[in-house]
Amino acid sequence: MNHYQNILLAIDFSDYGHYVAQRAKQLVDQFSAHLHIIHVLDNIPMPDTPYGLVIPLDEDSSYDLLEAEKNKLKQISDQLDIAPTRRWMVWGEPQQEITQLATQQHIDLIVVGSHGRHGLAVLMGSTAKGVLYHADCDVLAIHLKEH
Repeated sequence: MNHYQNILLAIDFSDYGHYVAQRAKQLVDQFSAHLHIIHVLDNIPMPDTPYGLVIPLDEDSSYDLLEAEKNKLKQISDQLDIAPTRRWMVWGEPQQEITQLATQQHIDLIVVGSHGRHGLAVLMGSTAKGVLYHADCDVLAIHLKEH
């Protein structure tokens, strides 16, 4: 088995994000890999913005919700010691943007949280499930148990 060299952490800023991030960091340390991070904006309105738009992290905007999301990504990235050149925020559909970035950046492993929901949530699909089926690399879905 080849060692992972580039690991992509797909983060959603949920209450479980810290747990998923720590699992990704453990893998990075184990394989001496580079850690990349992506956050896909799909939960805040982005007026007149097409899907697939990469949000510049080093430019200020007048949009408070966007700046709050950028600050969250910066804080997590700084805690995990992720280089600014390996941080992405994209407006779009999570599964598509995550898998597309993984291909572009030659990612070996995508780490994503999964709530393991049943019933209607499974029929509607989840980000983890979509990434698993569409990624060209390995995917590690960290099972998140609700307490």
